Amino acid sequence: MGEISEPIVKIFGILDITPEVITMFAMIAVTALVCFLATRNLREKPGFLQNLLEYAVEYLDGFFTDLLGKKNARKYLFFLGSLFVFILMANYSGLIPGVDASPFFKAPTSSLSVTLGLGAVTFVFLQVAGFSAGPKRYIKHFLTPIVPLLLMDELIKPASLALRLFGNIFGEETVIENLYEILPVGPPVIMMGLSLLFCAIQAMVYTMLTANYLNEFLED
Repeated sequence: MGEISEPIVKIFGILDITPEVITMFAMIAVTALVCFLATRNLREKPGFLQNLLEYAVEYLDGFFTDLLGKKNARKYLFFLGSLFVFILMANYSGLIPGVDASPFFKAPTSSLSVTLGLGAVTFVFLQVAGFSAGPKRYIKHFLTPIVPLLLMDELIKPASLALRLFGNIFGEETVIENLYEILPVGPPVIMMGLSLLFCAIQAMVYTMLTANYLNEFLED
């Protein structure tokens, strides 16, 4: 349960193209297309797409400024913002009608393998950002008698993020699927409406906790 799907295509017998991978490629393509259409003719009086993207960037910038301060928010906005957008789109991809019935698409964050991958990327980011902010301070952070506990804590943080995200998204999809089998009309629609909110909250919680963990290094 929660394992990554069987590969649809194998490339050179090494790379597995699974429904999760196809969905992520589709997400990247949609994101690139929207950004291209919104920025190809930048204007002082923006159109709908440009205005929408500017609002999203300003919102994320303000959100991370409250957590990290203006300077650090601008410095790490690219990674934290990309993380939020990826998780949000991955969560919402499972709510698109017909996705669950298709053998070629699946919400990436409903797979434990994908969320653990996100956790690993987050772990590397936190360590690199912490070291870059101050190598001496970063090393001194671990030069204590309780260094084994500190190391364990650093490993637990991304693991807990991955498990929390997987558990919530997989649980939501399972509930909706079971409700649909019991009663196709009514409860599943209501649950899907609530999931629109829950998916956004899960993306925000993941990035907020990542920003908080980063702030611990920056303020240590």
